[in-house]
Amino acid sequence: MDLVRHLRYFVVVAEELHFGNAAIRLGMAQPPLSQRIKRLETELGTRLFDRSARQVRLTESGRLLLGEAREIVARVDRLKELARTGEGTVLRVGVPPDLAATVIAELVAAFREDNPEVRLAPVELWTAEQVAALADGSIDAGLVRHPITAAGLGFGPALVQVPGVLLAEQDPLARFREVHLADLAGRELLMPPEEGLLAETLAECRRRGFVPAQLHHGVGLGLVLAGAAVSFGAPAQVPGLAWRPLLGSPLAWRVSTAWRAETPMIAQFAAAAVRTLKGRAGMSDEGSAPVRRVSGRPGFLS
Repeated sequence: MDLVRHLRYFVVVAEELHFGNAAIRLGMAQPPLSQRIKRLETELGTRLFDRSARQVRLTESGRLLLGEAREIVARVDRLKELARTGEGTVLRVGVPPDLAATVIAELVAAFREDNPEVRLAPVELWTAEQVAALADGSIDAGLVRHPITAAGLGFGPALVQVPGVLLAEQDPLARFREVHLADLAGRELLMPPEEGLLAETLAECRRRGFVPAQLHHGVGLGLVLAGAAVSFGAPAQVPGLAWRPLLGSPLAWRVSTAWRAETPMIAQFAAAAVRTLKGRAGMSDEGSAPVRRVSGRPGFLS
């Protein structure tokens, strides 16, 4: 058992005194969280919480453990920071797995311009994974998609991408300059596995007459190139692929930086991310007109 990780879970539940709220804050489902707390109680040989249908309360053992648990977690965080400092300062950041390599390279370069002594270490994680990693200290900051219901996080400015539809070149809809969502009725849809973004996108699709015949999760475009599915994303120069804007720009995807505790270094990363995503990924400030750009890889942040 990873004792420190389980103590982190215990501290969050003790602060919330509500397993549902604690699970949201940790970016995980409630049943696994309850199982981890029970495992910790078994390991320690004592109950930490009194649970009832109406409330959760710390036991006397839980109250005695809370201060020590906070100190242990803080000390482990300090040890990790000291270890990183000994090797040179490292900022660990989460990025979406479909973030184009060229965008990551430019983000690293933009950050290093103002922070040459700091090594930026990107880790590919979907938003839910980033929320959990921020909660347990595995990463320092991230680039996340909204909506996010997790508590205890701070966010940088939201940027917006207005996606179009990605089609096979031989698709009959590729003959048109714009495509209405209703024109996609009966098609299968490929989307990244981002729960919040997916729910919002599907709701808007249904509202405008597009109910996908089947939903596929992933970022590889083989199904789209084969004409078996469509996808949403930015313009791209990919042989065999066509991009068309959606009539009325019905979809708006938001992304921002996120952190558990903001530091000057994280603030500089957030500023570099805004500059890079606006310049390279064709994103715009929330409320302003979108910018359409063409790049070598399609996707949410291509």
